[in-house]
Amino acid sequence: MKIEDLSAYEILEKRRIDDLNSESYILSHKKTKARIALLSNDDDNKVFAIGFRTPPKDSTGVAHIIEHTVLCGSKEFPVKDPFVELVKGSLNTFINAMTFPDKTVYPIASCNDTDFQNLMHVYLDAVFYPNIYKTDKIFSQEGWHYEMEDENSDLTINGVVYNEMKGAFSSADDVLSREISSSLYPDNTYGFESGGDPDFITDLTYEEYLDFHRKYYHPSNSYIYLYGDMDMAEKLDYIDKMYLSKYDYLKVDSDIEPQAPFSERKEIHKDYPIMDDEAVDKNTYLSYNWSVGSTLDRKVYVAFDILDYALCSAPGAPIKKALIDKGIGQEVYSEYDNGIKQPTFSIIAKNADADQKEAFVETITEVLKEQVANGIDKRSLLAGLNYDEFKYREADFGRYPKGLLYGLQVLDSWLYDDMSPWINVEANETFAELKKEAEGRYFEDLIEKYLLNNNHSTVLLLEPKPGLTGKKDEELRTKLKAYKDSLSKEEIKKIVDYTRELKEYQDAPDDPENLKKIPLLKLEDMKKESEKFVYELREADGVKILFHNIFTNGICYLTFVFDMKNIDDELISYASSLKKVLGMLNTDNYSYKDLYNEINIHTGGISGAISTYTDSEDTCKFETTFEVSVKVLGDNLSKAFELVQEILTKSHFDDPKRLREIFGEQLARLQSDMASSGHQSAALRAISYISPAATVSDRVSGISYLKHLEKVYEEISTDEGAKAFSDKLKELCEAIFRPENLLVDITGTEKEFVGVDKESIAFSKALYTVPYKKGTMAPKPVKRNEAFMTAGQVQYVCRAGNFANKGLKYTGSLRVLKVMMGYDYLWKYIRVQGGAYGCMSSYAKNGDAAFVTYRDPNLKNSIEVFEKAAEYLRNFDEDDRVILQYIIGAISDLDTPKTPSGKGTYGLTAYLCNAKMENIQRNRDELLSTTKETIRGLANYVDAFMEDQCLCVIGSADKIGECKELFDEVKQLVNR
Repeated sequence: MKIEDLSAYEILEKRRIDDLNSESYILSHKKTKARIALLSNDDDNKVFAIGFRTPPKDSTGVAHIIEHTVLCGSKEFPVKDPFVELVKGSLNTFINAMTFPDKTVYPIASCNDTDFQNLMHVYLDAVFYPNIYKTDKIFSQEGWHYEMEDENSDLTINGVVYNEMKGAFSSADDVLSREISSSLYPDNTYGFESGGDPDFITDLTYEEYLDFHRKYYHPSNSYIYLYGDMDMAEKLDYIDKMYLSKYDYLKVDSDIEPQAPFSERKEIHKDYPIMDDEAVDKNTYLSYNWSVGSTLDRKVYVAFDILDYALCSAPGAPIKKALIDKGIGQEVYSEYDNGIKQPTFSIIAKNADADQKEAFVETITEVLKEQVANGIDKRSLLAGLNYDEFKYREADFGRYPKGLLYGLQVLDSWLYDDMSPWINVEANETFAELKKEAEGRYFEDLIEKYLLNNNHSTVLLLEPKPGLTGKKDEELRTKLKAYKDSLSKEEIKKIVDYTRELKEYQDAPDDPENLKKIPLLKLEDMKKESEKFVYELREADGVKILFHNIFTNGICYLTFVFDMKNIDDELISYASSLKKVLGMLNTDNYSYKDLYNEINIHTGGISGAISTYTDSEDTCKFETTFEVSVKVLGDNLSKAFELVQEILTKSHFDDPKRLREIFGEQLARLQSDMASSGHQSAALRAISYISPAATVSDRVSGISYLKHLEKVYEEISTDEGAKAFSDKLKELCEAIFRPENLLVDITGTEKEFVGVDKESIAFSKALYTVPYKKGTMAPKPVKRNEAFMTAGQVQYVCRAGNFANKGLKYTGSLRVLKVMMGYDYLWKYIRVQGGAYGCMSSYAKNGDAAFVTYRDPNLKNSIEVFEKAAEYLRNFDEDDRVILQYIIGAISDLDTPKTPSGKGTYGLTAYLCNAKMENIQRNRDELLSTTKETIRGLANYVDAFMEDQCLCVIGSADKIGECKELFDEVKQLVNR
């Protein structure tokens, strides 16, 4: 069967898109007018997505709550959480759902044909026939509900989305993004918070929520996308017969009305929460924002990303430099959001003062006028264009299927024009045009039109307010108490009864017959063989070269790996600071601005990392490396080596002003990142109490590094301190970047390898050979059991330890345990009943292990759940089907398709970990042969690591204060 033979659809366009190596189709379903976009190609990582245009009319988060709840059971799959059942037992390469400001999208991906069909079936049934109409408990669990254990308890509010958004509204950066949008679009859908504002989520009623689904979740309002190597006609026929044909056409009013342009710029003042004893000075966000055109203008869509680079984002960019030079902001950056109908462009100064507002606006205006009058630096434009084009051609999105990212980008235009799904993903012509335009006045004209002469703009001041979180919490407590006091005994009993009934609903097991309706692969569908790592150790005049002979479509992936075994413990954090400055300083031959442009003109980027690798034969041993990675096309190989050599051996550290700029920006960014990714920060910190390898990682990128950076920033405030610091960085360069420490790692084919040996020899000879003082890296963990207070309203809770120290050897079945904990035990008690947004566990080959929560309203309750995990495992008594689900889920995680660069990294890791293929295969065999008895035996592993009693929590001062007896130390996460 061909697509042309399908009578249910009308083909609106069919053509070849060479940019994406695909045959493209735009279709319309004749009966319902459902929109279809297809990209047929040879990519076996297939993608399906169905999206709906869902413009919110308020900030109750109704679109977000529906996104959560439609995946909680449907007509053909009437179990409480088919999403989790799928994750546990699917070979998916991606499965999730996403709420955007004006759309909701349900994408899945898989390389397995049967699995792909199963996932598509479950998702289509979920969006069109969800169980949300059968019980309000789904809405209560995922959205919000009143909660009281008994009539004497305080009345509280709980719900997954409610707690998720309390976490989001605790982040100043998230608050800023939200306020930028609402300031520019006060009269249309972008003025509301589609995710939900906790202050308004509780206004949403069950009936209003159902009405939203009735209105928008109809085929006539749908966008269906298929990508990859499949029988497209077969899929379309299935979608029509099973779902679309059951509906008639419905006119759905979901158009995004544009915001009328402003007659003059507006000024907005908003507050964000900080701790009571945090400084108010130098803690304001200043943001200048514009509405810039339409996402349907394909040239502007890309061009403003280039302007973002050339004007502000790149080091030394004119607006960034001008503001930093005047002391306006500790971190200056710009943001371009082109994923909505009316894109926004913002210039932001973080850690500024409110009284700098006029100077902030005047400085930006002056610089923009200068750029128009004198012309934008052509090499900056070229660098921005080349960098974006390299990323586009490479299409390497890490663990995410490229078809998924294309699908999301397709909606940036398709949502607003039925015939324009491809204009922003078919970009080769756009880049070619913009390169020509860069030679003229196109970009300067954009500045004039959209920035200088555009009144549809706002200046936003986001100011710190100590105690705001506590005040809001108290207001909520008072409001809830007053509400409870207003209730009759019968009404209170109704809430108590409903709290009990909801818990009983959550506790009740699904009907086994209904569970069997969830599609499940067979054990024989799993690959038995582990993926082979690819590497060959070569040598060129004494230089070790690790070669991964992998097809990369002409891109050479290079990593310069330097052994750090001779670096003293106390210098680990300084080595991380060194990583932050390399490529950001003047060198012998370049200013830091010119260097950054050279990098992006000639390469796909240069980046640094400090990594630890545990020896697979002796897990007490680990190696720490300083790595510099570059991706480059073959013609520029020599230039790539030259630039890395320049950065490592010719950087100028003796520039106090520049050091203060770099670390001021780094500190501001890390302080925000640490709080918003509190689960990662807490987990790394807790494991560092007992693990030497984690101690190194914490000093490189965790809370220890944050504290180091706060100290460094204070030290370099004087020229004397800056000199001492720069001397230390220079000494580290001389100790690390030496020929004897070097391994050159390359991923590519023999064609890309040509010249690498010669360049590596010359590179090695240019490294440091001066005498240096050798040290020893032997970090000593210290158990602290800390709580770090933030102005947030939720917690990130971690209990960690090490099972290998108790004589237990790593087994592949621990991957099964990770799936079980994340989507069964922890999911049920931490997320479903506890209301946390996320929960997870980890089990490393060196024995380091942890339980973690994410955006969690609880603290002590979550720890109690952790402590009962081993008991749950000892009493585990599920049937073979459930165990098979966990096995499939673990294999899916293990077998996520790797990009060419990812395959190279896999080989490098194997080499540095001294990994043996037979051990990797043994672990896979252990995973595949996991039984009920195996799982029960894993209780010993949980007992073993929990026995270490390593606890770290990041969260609200109030909640931590209630549990302070659990901690040895309580302190603020961020010191300002």
